[in-house]
Amino acid sequence: MHHKGLSSHLSLSSSSSSLDLLSLPPLGSPFLPPFLCEACNDLAASGRDRKPNALVQVAVIDPQKQQLVFHACTEIVEANKDPLFLTGVTFPSEYPDSQDSLVKLTVYDAKNKSQESVSQYLWKIFFIRSSMLVFFRSSDGVCPAGTVLVSRLKMGEMEEADHIATDSSSQKMHPYSFALCSFTVFRNPVCKVYRFQTVDSKWMLVREQMEECTLSFTIPKQLLSLYIQEDRSRVQDLEELGELSPHWDNLRKEVVTRYGGIIGSYQETLAELEKISGSFKPSCCKAQKSLEFIPINLYLSPYFKFNALYDIITVGAPAAHFQGFKCGGLQRLLSRYEAEKKSTAYQCIYYSPQHTAKAQEVLSTVSLLQPLITSLADQLLQAALEHSSSGLKDALKSLSDKTEQFVHTLKDELVKSALLALHAARPGYVSKSQKQTPHQDSIPHHKEYDEEEWDRVWANVAKCLNCVIAMVDKLLEGDNSKPEPAPEQQLADVITSHNPGDWREQLSPLVTRLKECVLEVVEKAKRAMTFVLLQEAACSIPQGLHLQQRRDVVFSQALAALACGFVMRLYAGLQDKDFLRQLHLVGLVAQFESLLSTYSEEIGMLEDMETGISDLQRVTFKITEAKADDLSDLQPSVCGRRDHFTVEVPLPQVIFQTLPEEIKEGRPLRVFPVLFNVGINEQQTIAERFGDISLQERINQKNFEILEAYYKTLREKVPLECLPCFQTQTDIKELLETLGQNVVTKKRKNVEILWLAGTVSLVIIQTFSSSQGSFLSSV
Repeated sequence: MHHKGLSSHLSLSSSSSSLDLLSLPPLGSPFLPPFLCEACNDLAASGRDRKPNALVQVAVIDPQKQQLVFHACTEIVEANKDPLFLTGVTFPSEYPDSQDSLVKLTVYDAKNKSQESVSQYLWKIFFIRSSMLVFFRSSDGVCPAGTVLVSRLKMGEMEEADHIATDSSSQKMHPYSFALCSFTVFRNPVCKVYRFQTVDSKWMLVREQMEECTLSFTIPKQLLSLYIQEDRSRVQDLEELGELSPHWDNLRKEVVTRYGGIIGSYQETLAELEKISGSFKPSCCKAQKSLEFIPINLYLSPYFKFNALYDIITVGAPAAHFQGFKCGGLQRLLSRYEAEKKSTAYQCIYYSPQHTAKAQEVLSTVSLLQPLITSLADQLLQAALEHSSSGLKDALKSLSDKTEQFVHTLKDELVKSALLALHAARPGYVSKSQKQTPHQDSIPHHKEYDEEEWDRVWANVAKCLNCVIAMVDKLLEGDNSKPEPAPEQQLADVITSHNPGDWREQLSPLVTRLKECVLEVVEKAKRAMTFVLLQEAACSIPQGLHLQQRRDVVFSQALAALACGFVMRLYAGLQDKDFLRQLHLVGLVAQFESLLSTYSEEIGMLEDMETGISDLQRVTFKITEAKADDLSDLQPSVCGRRDHFTVEVPLPQVIFQTLPEEIKEGRPLRVFPVLFNVGINEQQTIAERFGDISLQERINQKNFEILEAYYKTLREKVPLECLPCFQTQTDIKELLETLGQNVVTKKRKNVEILWLAGTVSLVIIQTFSSSQGSFLSSV
C-alpha cells in the first residue's frame, strides 16, 4: 500500500484562484532555484463585452527526455486584461539554472470556472533572461494579443518599486549540515511562492515550504519491534517463575494469553507498515488500524525570523483515533482504572502504580548492570594477567562503582516483600496454610519464610566485592614493596621464576564468587519483580492491557514528532557552541501548542495528547558517530523499554568530531516536553458557556510550571556569557511572569497564552534551545 505524498493532498486545480504547489529542493540547499513572476498587459478579449479570466501555464524542457513537460501555473485573475499574478513559479533543482533554460508560456482564458472550461489562445517558447517582455499575437499571427512580463529573480535579491522585495538575511546553518539533514529524514518538499504589495508600494516575496518526515514511519516501526521484544521477554519471565499454586498459575496463563494477543496484533501492524513505501499519513487515514501508530499530517515548516531559521513541526493530535473517545482519553481512563483495580484485588495482591513503576525500574537496572559487572570483572582479571597496576586500579574502580549501584538498587523493601509474596504463592506453601483467606489486600508476611534470607543474599555481593578489593590492595602493595632489581636479575626473573599469571590465579576465585553472587541475586530479584508485574496484569485484565496498547499508540505518534524536531534543531545548531553546551548541561525544551476544545470527542483527544506528551519525559537522546556517511547509516534509531527509551542520532564523522567531549562520550540529552492548549472553535464556545474547561486550565498551569522550572535550571547551569545581546534574562523573566498571569486568568479563548508561550519558546531558541510543534485536531 502506498500513500501519496504531501503535495497530492495540498495541490490545487489550475482553475482555482489559490496558490499552486511546486516541488523544491530543501530550503537549506546551497543554491536556490529561480522563480518567475508574470504580469500580462493588453490581453485580447475573446468576446465583445467580456474581459479575460487569465492564467499562465509554464512548461519546461525535461533535461533527460528533451521534451516539454507541464510544470506549474499561476492563479486566475478574473475579468482583467492587465492581470497581475501573485503566484510565482519555482523550478526544482533538476532543471538547469541558466539563461539558456527553455520555457514555454501558455496563456489561458478560464471562461467558466465552475465547469473548469479553459481555452488556450496564446503561447510562446523562449529562453529565460533576467527580465523581459514576451509579445504574443493571435492564433492566425495577424493581430497583437498582448504581452507577458517575465522576471527572473532569486530569493534574497532586493528590488525597487514594481519589483520583488525580500529579506536578504540567511539562516544560521551551514548549507551542508542542513542539506544532509534534509536528505536523511525529509522528503517530498513542496513550496508556495507568492508576493503581495506592501504599504510603501514595494513587493514582498513570500516563500512557504513543507516537507514530509521519514521518521513518521521509521520511529513507530522501531517502537513496535521494541514493544514486541519487551512483551516476549515478559512472557518468558512469567514462565520462568516456576511452579505456582493453581490459583496463581491460572492467573499467569490468562496474562500470558493476553500478552500473546498483543504481540500478535503488533506483529500484524508491523507487517502492514513494512509494505508501505510512503512517509506521510493524511488525516483521512486517521482511523485506519494498521496506521494507528503513525502520526497524522506530520510535516516540517521552516521560516525566517530575526535573522535565524525556525522549524515548526505540525502534526495531528497524538491520540488513539482508531479506538475512539466514547469513554474519554488516557488521562480519564487511567484514573478510573486505578480506582477500579482496587476492587478486583481479591484475586491478587494490589500494588500501587509507584510499586509497579519501581518493579519495572529494578528489572531494567538489573538487566543492564548484571552483564556490565560481569564484563568489568573479566577486565579486572585481564589486567591481573597482564600484571598491569594501572589497569588493575581502573578496572577495580569501575567494578566497585557498578557493584555498589547494583546493591543499592536491590536494597529496597519492595523486593523483599515481593519475595515473601512469591513464596506464599508456591503450591507447598498453600497446602500448609489452609486458614489463609483468599482476600489479599496488602503484601503478606509469613513466619514460614526466612525474612533475613534476602538480606544475606544481596549482602554477600558487598562482602565478595570487599574481598576482591582487599586482594587487589594486597597485590598492589606487595608489588610496590619489592626492591627494584638489577636489569640482569629482572630479565632472569622474567625468563625463569616470575609468573605474570600469579595475580590472576589469586584473584580468580574471588571474582568468580562475586559473579556467582550477583547472578543469584539477579535471579531472585527478577522473579520477585516479575511476580509484582504479574499482580499488576492479573488485577487489570483485560482493561489494563488495553490501556497499555492505547498508551503505546499515543506515545508512538508523539515520539515521532519529537524526534523530527530534535533532529532539525540539532542540525541547525551544530556550529553553535552555546547551544551544544546548553544541550548537554540542561537539555531540550520541546514546546507543543494545541487548539483542541474541551468539548465532546476533542476532550478525549486532549486527554490522550496530554499523557503522550508527558510520557516523552521518559525519552533521552544520544548523539553517536555514524559508521559511514551513507544515508542509511544516518537514520535515528530507538532502543530501550517502555519505562525509558533512548533515541540515538548518528552524525557523520567530520561533524561528530567537532562536538563537545561530553556529547561525544555519549551523555544522555534530556527532554522537557511542555503543552499549552487553547480551544478556539465553536465547540469551545459551548464548553466555556455550558461545560467544563478545567482540563485545559490544569494542563496550562502544569506545563507553565515545567517551563518555569526549566528556565530556573538554565540560569543556574548555563554561564551568563552564553546569553546573546539580543535578549536578556530580564526579558525572559517578564515574559514568563506575563504567561503565568494569563494561565490563571479566567478569560474566554485566551489565545494570548499561545502567543506568549510561543514567544518564550522563540526567545529560548535564541538564548538556549527549543523544539516547537503545533497540533491540529484532525477531527
